[in-house]
Amino acid sequence: MRPAEEFRYLVLAAQREGNRLLGQALKPLGITPSQAEVIRVLHEHRRLTLNGLGELLVCESGNSPSRLVDRLVAAGLVHRSVSAHDRRHVELSLTEEGARLARRVGDIEAELYRWIDDLAGGGDFTQVNEFLRSFVSELPAGRALALRAGVMERTP
Repeated sequence: MRPAEEFRYLVLAAQREGNRLLGQALKPLGITPSQAEVIRVLHEHRRLTLNGLGELLVCESGNSPSRLVDRLVAAGLVHRSVSAHDRRHVELSLTEEGARLARRVGDIEAELYRWIDDLAGGGDFTQVNEFLRSFVSELPAGRALALRAGVMERTP
């Protein structure tokens, strides 16, 4: 196996296993990792349009998060309202229950990040993160991540 091929599969394996671990930790809360990402992004930004939310999601990059949002609205975690600035747009925000859940998701994510930090043995992620950032920088998921990190500005 050539190094580039191994790298690709290592990234894929790490992503799948990380998502599996996160999914197991979120199971008692009754949400998936993708739903957790929506909840955390809405918690961080307070209020977003559906398109604005879609621009910030890595789990659904390039796709509309409508189905994810529909499930969260049905579960009483997300509230839809007509935008005060433009009645053609619907704004999304967390309900009180959604905000409580966002804090619990944050705790679960923090625990996962502590585990990753421990596994790395205090190693520096800078070099690998720079490489991965350059790898995805021109792709939809990379754009979403850059927007969330504040490295890039959202389109109007």
